[in-house]
Amino acid sequence: MKKVIYPGTFDPITLGHFDIIKRSSETFDSLVVGVTDDNNKNNLFSINERIEMIKETTLDIENIEIKKFNGLLVDFAKKEKAIAIIRGLRVLSDFEYEFKMALMNRDLNEDINTYFLMPHEKFTHVSSSLVKEVSSHGGDIRKYVSDFVYKRISKKYI
Repeated sequence: MKKVIYPGTFDPITLGHFDIIKRSSETFDSLVVGVTDDNNKNNLFSINERIEMIKETTLDIENIEIKKFNGLLVDFAKKEKAIAIIRGLRVLSDFEYEFKMALMNRDLNEDINTYFLMPHEKFTHVSSSLVKEVSSHGGDIRKYVSDFVYKRISKKYI
């Protein structure tokens, strides 16, 4: 069985994330969406709220699991018996950071590969940070997130 991990904070999940999740689930036997709080980001949503939004956004995808994790990603991937890590690349500026992370992860565990996927071109400029910023100023973010996520974000900024 070819299981992969797609990690992130997903604060909130965007349709760019969803595009990568959907395509990964079609390419591999099993996908674990790994949600972490183990970062230096100032999250708008709790980890449980983010997991709920991912579950609601991905209801139609059968071969995925959504799990919390902390610590090293390669340790989580090994625990899950994953063969690879999926990372999204939206723009060129993402590449340098992701390249260094992939090399470090390979150095920590050479049995786990990293695959880079680009979201559909209509989402390459979309990030969770931009979605939150636009929404906080009253901008329309409906074409960047699911209806469920849109309602959750709207409640935060009312």
